[in-house]
Amino acid sequence: METNLLAAGFGGQGVMTLGKFLASAACDAAEKHVTFFPSYGAEQRGGTANCYVVISDKEVGAPIGDEMDDLIAMNQPSLDRFLDRLKPGGTLYLNSSIVGEDIARKDIQIVKAPVTDLALKLGSAKVLNIIMLGVYIGCSGVLDPQVVWSTIEHKFASKPKLLPLNRKAFEEGLEIGRKNRT
Repeated sequence: METNLLAAGFGGQGVMTLGKFLASAACDAAEKHVTFFPSYGAEQRGGTANCYVVISDKEVGAPIGDEMDDLIAMNQPSLDRFLDRLKPGGTLYLNSSIVGEDIARKDIQIVKAPVTDLALKLGSAKVLNIIMLGVYIGCSGVLDPQVVWSTIEHKFASKPKLLPLNRKAFEEGLEIGRKNRT
């Protein structure tokens, strides 16, 4: 099994953290082979950020392919730029709080999650990436949710006050993802 994910959004939306948490969980706790490849836009504030995460049972030959199995689009520019890289039969995870347009492609699964709105409802925009990570894990089933949560817990070990909010965010995302699982 090999899964190729491209996560993209504005700088500050936590796209790199989402990718790092996913890669760490797959590598450390699930004993998978992983490649994490970040890419930052030339702009400083509000610029684009995206990362590729490849999770495989076998060694990963190259970090970037022409077609991705899954795409997380946290904003409209990311959707516009990368939608054509999503292979037929792939899954688009969309931050429907700020991307409202209908997707013309009929050959993909679309999972809409209002992660920005949910994060604000929980009290912090900083957890929108954790919500989306939960959506991805809940829908894709690529990793055991407990393995991913253990990684998040470990990464926030020095900031234990952040754990309850992040746990709630992850659980909300998992619920959305599970409802969209095919």
